[in-house]
Amino acid sequence: MSSPVPSTRVQLCGAFAVEIDGQRVDRRLPGKQGRLLFAYLTLFRLQPVSRDRLVDVLWGSSAPAGAGGALSVLVSKMRAAVGHGVLTGRTELSLALPEPARVDVEDAVAALHSAESAIALQDWRRAWTPALTAQLVARRRFLPETDAPWTETWRGKLADVHVRALECYATACLRLGGTELPGAERAARELVDAAPLRETGHLLLMEVLAARGNVAEAIAVYQRLRTELREQLGVDPCQAVQDGYLQLLG
Repeated sequence: MSSPVPSTRVQLCGAFAVEIDGQRVDRRLPGKQGRLLFAYLTLFRLQPVSRDRLVDVLWGSSAPAGAGGALSVLVSKMRAAVGHGVLTGRTELSLALPEPARVDVEDAVAALHSAESAIALQDWRRAWTPALTAQLVARRRFLPETDAPWTETWRGKLADVHVRALECYATACLRLGGTELPGAERAARELVDAAPLRETGHLLLMEVLAARGNVAEAIAVYQRLRTELREQLGVDPCQAVQDGYLQLLG
């Protein structure tokens, strides 16, 4: 009987964690800078990254005069922590994670794609699990220990993943009905809170509330949306939302 393949896992959202060949190595990385370097190389592991780019990633406009030397020391310590075969290159650096490798950010993006594809095919049961997976990853803060500009870009991407995953999950639960309706309502409410001007979220919440027998509350959701859109943008809800409102009125 063959032995199981050692796991390689990287978690960048929430608590930072790195497991290579079944061994935790995140505690061996050289401090905060080491974790940021590893995270960035993980996100761009399919392409080499120049040292100049890494200096900018780690220090930005406040890079010290000896930033190049400091980076060399950091790279040396990181190689010792993760292995020379994992961190390769000199002028340009690459991270070669032993396969099979799981990176939470990559998993969230892939899960969202699967969920949206299933929703487009109206395969509600197939959409349920990946939609839940994507939102559970994306709702956690990406690299919470830093506010570097490049991390804010990724937080924006993950916020979009979170919103779209909530929409997929609420839709799947609503269409499945029955015992899934409470989950649909929770996801729809979270979606409305996360993206208050996203009209599809309000429409989902209206439909879920009506399905659960709370028609008056569903009408109130429409009224709040209409007021907010008029005050902020000077427009009325889209036709689909208006049609949903008319259905509520019977």
